Formats: sequence, structure tokens, C-alpha cells
Amino acid sequence: MTTTPSQAARAHSFNGAAAQYAANRPSYPPALLDAVEELSARPLEGARVVDVGAGTGIATALLRARGADVLAVEPGDGMAAEFRRVLPEVPIVRGSGDALPLADASADLLTYAQAWHWTDPARSVPEALRVLRPGGALALWWNTDAADVEWITEAAARAGRFFGLDLAAEKRAAADRTGLADPSGRLRFTRRTVRWSRRVPVATHLANVGSHSAFLVTSEERRTAFLEEERAHLLKVFPDGLVEETYDVLLLVATNT
Repeated sequence: MTTTPSQAARAHSFNGAAAQYAANRPSYPPALLDAVEELSARPLEGARVVDVGAGTGIATALLRARGADVLAVEPGDGMAAEFRRVLPEVPIVRGSGDALPLADASADLLTYAQAWHWTDPARSVPEALRVLRPGGALALWWNTDAADVEWITEAAARAGRFFGLDLAAEKRAAADRTGLADPSGRLRFTRRTVRWSRRVPVATHLANVGSHSAFLVTSEERRTAFLEEERAHLLKVFPDGLVEETYDVLLLVATNT
């Protein structure tokens, strides 16, 4: 897979919005880390974990709180700087999943939170297998919008019209990422979905929406206009100004056997 200029622009767009990303993106529920432990067949406590595409450290902080010995890998300047500000005590190295700056057989667990889709599996799969110890595991996960919640479906349709895309169809196509995660079939993934929700002010929800790459590469004028219209729609559904965001975390885990 060759990264197109538009994909590269979207990948780099986070660096200019790292503080916004850190402050407004959702975290992950404890049940997700429980599932990671179950499917990888080992506790996080004491495990050598490499969090790849760590961004601002949202997943890294949770892994560390579980007692894991975490090393973060992040390619972006802005994201790495925000990571160091938020988690100054956690080591972070520059690199990507396509070329991990790590020794062979040096990790018990590799994690990719919202990050695997920025890699080229033809390169990132062999790299994962190289870095994982025998019996180690690769865990990939994504917070995805709960498509059965009416207001979320309606918001996705509005965003789709804004971008000129059928985002609902794209989400349905992406719902089963198992084949996309490793088209070569070298990894045998086990899939788990964990539902959770959070209540946040409308401003936080809109800042979360605006922190996604598709918005970050859009002109500020268009982006601002859309988010203002979206605010009006949301306040009709949530007149108290608190938005109930519902997510299905898609988790894929494969073991290096």
C-alpha cells in the first residue's frame, strides 16, 4: 500500500492539533483492557508493552495504570511533544509501525490504539512479528460510533453530506477490520466489541469531532461553519448541553505463535 498525499496530509494534520486531541478525544473503558488481558492470555501487570502510534498518550496512560512497563512509539512532532507534556515520566521514541525502532523479540505486547489504519500491513505485520517475543500478542483497537443510536446516525449523515461521502457506508465497510488488519493472513485475530459511553459538554463533543483528520485538513472557515450548525442540531437533542457519546470499541488480538 502506498500512502497517497491526502492520506499523508491527514496523518500529519494531528500534529497541529495535539492539545485539542489530548483534551477532547475519548479514552477507553476498563473492560477493554480486561479483554486485552483475556485474549492475549497474560496480565498487563509487569508486561513489556510497546504502544505504537501513541499520539498524546491516551492509551499509554491506561496501560501504565494497569502496571505495564510501557514504551511509546510516535512519528509526529506535535503529538510527541504533547505526549511528553502529559506523560513526562514515560519513555517515547520516534518511529512508526512500518519501521519499529526496537530490537527483535523485545516486547510482550504491541498495542495500536486508533493507529493501525495509518500503517502499511505489508510492512507493519512483519515488524510486529519481529518485535514480539514468542507468545507475545498484537492488540489493535478503535473507538467506533455506535451506529444503532439514532442521533449518532443522523450526525454521521450530516457529516457525510459535508464531505460529499457516504460515511455510513464507509463505517459499515470498516466495521469488520479483521481482513484489513492483515490481508496476508499471517495473523489470526480474535475479535471483541466493547460498548461504553461518556457524557460531555457540547463544546467538548464538537472539539472531539473537529480533532479528526478529515476535519483538520478542511479549511477553517468551512469547518467552523459546519461545527456551528452541528451545535444547533445537538442542542435540540441534548437541551441540557451534555452529549451522551456512545462507542463500540472494536478490539482485534493476535498471538505470535
